[in-house]
Amino acid sequence: MQESTGRETFAPAYAALLESGELAGRVTAARRHMQDCDLCARYCHINRLETPRGAVCRTGERAVVYSCGAHHGEEDPLRGTRGSGTIFFSWCNLRCVFCQNWEISHKGTGHEVGPDELAGMMLALQAQGCHNINLVSPSHVVTQIISAVEIAARRGLHLPLVYNTGGYDSPEALALLDGIIDIYMPDMKYGDSDIARRYSRVRDYVRFNRAAVREMHRQVGDLVLDAQGIAQRGLLARHLVLPQNLAGTEQVLDFLAREISPDTYLNLMDQYHPCYRAREHPPQDRPLLAGEYNCALALAARLGLQRLDRDQGQRRRPL
Repeated sequence: MQESTGRETFAPAYAALLESGELAGRVTAARRHMQDCDLCARYCHINRLETPRGAVCRTGERAVVYSCGAHHGEEDPLRGTRGSGTIFFSWCNLRCVFCQNWEISHKGTGHEVGPDELAGMMLALQAQGCHNINLVSPSHVVTQIISAVEIAARRGLHLPLVYNTGGYDSPEALALLDGIIDIYMPDMKYGDSDIARRYSRVRDYVRFNRAAVREMHRQVGDLVLDAQGIAQRGLLARHLVLPQNLAGTEQVLDFLAREISPDTYLNLMDQYHPCYRAREHPPQDRPLLAGEYNCALALAARLGLQRLDRDQGQRRRPL
């Protein structure tokens, strides 16, 4: 377990960019990308400053936020004792048929916010005592996030930023975020791109996802915790085990262990249940079986992935 000596020495990555003036430059650069959008792996090339029409994310110049608050259900190193300061963005660049938040991600329930209001949310979460700022479904609002961070940092934001993504991120977006994001938390949803296209309506998911995870790890390394077990910097991967091994769990875990790091902090999730249109897509129409999840745990152990969230490696689900 990687651990630092204490939070008193922590400084967020974006602090150095603010001091050098580079953070303001990133705001300008990110805005240019929106004019011919390549800020997620869909590469729609739409001028989103003029209209979001035609973009899968349906998001223009202003982000849409569903909720903002302390979240106590995230991974242990994020939630700690005071919660993870979660900002849940509406819309998404994926179209998962089993989406558990479909009213937010598919219908866009929420309200538009400008950069000042978004910065204010970050500062309010900090004032509440949250351990971090957790940006959920951020891939389509990279420009809006960078703009808000620059404002919030000038006003005293000093918490680590968590980029909580579905994992379909472009190298262009990650280059803009280099030195801004402290903790990357990507989903690795699939080990097979054909399955990804069938169930999440995206092309080449595995290629883009793996390239993104490699770059995220290059930027921040393995997850580092402070003396209280709170995440400061690094990569935290998520993988949702699906019925009948549709997620390609062995391929995903093998990639993490062999090509990223055996010290990768992993949330191997067992909470799949049919949502949205899952019942139209067997075998996604049934919950995960205990045996299927136990096989995933055994795979992680065999591959040497020991840093599992909430002591998953020490338990088995009852059959």
